[in-house]
Amino acid sequence: MTLFSRRLPHVVTQKDLVLLLAPTYAAARGVDEEEAQDRLAQALAVPAALDDVYRGFSEALRALQGPRTTEDQLVDKLSAGVLARRARAKPAPATPAISAVLVRLDLEIGLAADAMRATLATPRGKALLDEGLRALGTHLVKDLLK
Repeated sequence: MTLFSRRLPHVVTQKDLVLLLAPTYAAARGVDEEEAQDRLAQALAVPAALDDVYRGFSEALRALQGPRTTEDQLVDKLSAGVLARRARAKPAPATPAISAVLVRLDLEIGLAADAMRATLATPRGKALLDEGLRALGTHLVKDLLK
């Protein structure tokens, strides 16, 4: 996985991702925020799942970076946004692509049927998952850079 910046995991930590994703997970799964945070913490403890989320985040940052904006400037602005807004994240809109990401995370903690793993491994499922990771990353970046 190629990160947007080597600083990204230090600026947006695993704990930050849990807080940022919890409103989306809670809304989609009909659980309270605390339960969502517990589930996300377990799922993101799996390196492959964490890498997937960082990949979506990185793609969103690359798409946002303009010709005169340096990587460091964007990461610095992101860092300020994390400090100011991580506890007030808004849920991402419910779409099939976002749902694919949540299923991917549920697979890591045993809440989704293993048959879903095979579904996400198909070309169509992989494309939907990739779209969802980009969409979720874009939502989070826009929310943090307000």
